[in-house]
Amino acid sequence: MPQTHPTDLAERTFEFACDIVRFCRELSAEPGVVRGIAWQLADAGTSIAANYEEAKGAYSRREFVSKNCIVLKEARESRLWLRVIVACTLAGNEGEAVRLYNESNELVAIFTASVRKLRRAQVFATVIAITVFLVFTFHFSLFTY
Repeated sequence: MPQTHPTDLAERTFEFACDIVRFCRELSAEPGVVRGIAWQLADAGTSIAANYEEAKGAYSRREFVSKNCIVLKEARESRLWLRVIVACTLAGNEGEAVRLYNESNELVAIFTASVRKLRRAQVFATVIAITVFLVFTFHFSLFTY
């Protein structure tokens, strides 16, 4: 049965963070390297939602792009730790680990597309600004001679 996700990305990242906290609480009960991985996953997994909220409150487009890049970075890190957990069968609930891995993979895809689109628009705006600057510079240099 396919899983339904919230249509609001803020809600989806929040639910992912809550699921990660519950998963890591169980995972961190085992000492050693598994506990360290659980802490790393908890940091990265909850950071996705926190940084997405920060992005929504950005003061500029540049800050919005920057925060979304951080969200993507944290989503990739979460995916890596979940991949390690699944590959090494570290979780007691393997089904939940796979579900979280799949969700992290979807979040990476969403934010990769988002960041690419935002960066493309940012590059386009920069090119236009440079072109306008060069046109005015050339135009006014004709009148100074």
